[in-house]
Amino acid sequence: MALSLAELRENYTRQTLDESHVSSDPLRQFEHWFQEAVDSQLPEPNAMTLATATTSGLPSARIVLLKGLDDKGFVFFTNYESRKGDEMADNPHAALLFFWIELQRQVRIEGRIEKVSAAESEAYFQSRPKDSQIGAWASPQSRVIASREQLETKQDALTREYADAAVLPCPPFWGGYRLVPEKMEYWQGRPNRLHDRLHYSLQPDGSWIMERLAP
Repeated sequence: MALSLAELRENYTRQTLDESHVSSDPLRQFEHWFQEAVDSQLPEPNAMTLATATTSGLPSARIVLLKGLDDKGFVFFTNYESRKGDEMADNPHAALLFFWIELQRQVRIEGRIEKVSAAESEAYFQSRPKDSQIGAWASPQSRVIASREQLETKQDALTREYADAAVLPCPPFWGGYRLVPEKMEYWQGRPNRLHDRLHYSLQPDGSWIMERLAP
């Protein structure tokens, strides 16, 4: 390679992360940082890496979009029959990662996975653009298909079938998941790779303990 990967580096100098300036509740702290990401007009600030694993420990990761946040946790939607759906069914634990490079920040979240209610999935599905609803029905996500034309043929058929309908029904194989956090870590880039890391861990009584980790 003409470019030396070993020489690619960035010195992080934008901000600091101090225990006296963060919330004792990691979900409230996330709301604060997420709002700053939105206010900074970052592209897709709700994009996050979702990591799942098989029961034998083989990991996989992909980008999904955060579509809900409440006191219970972080909500996203997908095909239940996809690879991630299969893995979360067999091993209902996962990790999320937000990386906002423009702010030199990342948030790591680990916890258990649960499905949201059918009513929540239906409500979100009906809020999506009609073309996205058709796409959810048309795609057998993560399955091998013969060609791109197979998808487009199914899409065209559904478009004709539902031409007079305002919305489509929510597919039975599609819906939401919530990651209920048990660990959360806030990372702020600092000079000379001496980054700030504040780690929250959920206690049996429902409270959170915050500790500083070495970078």
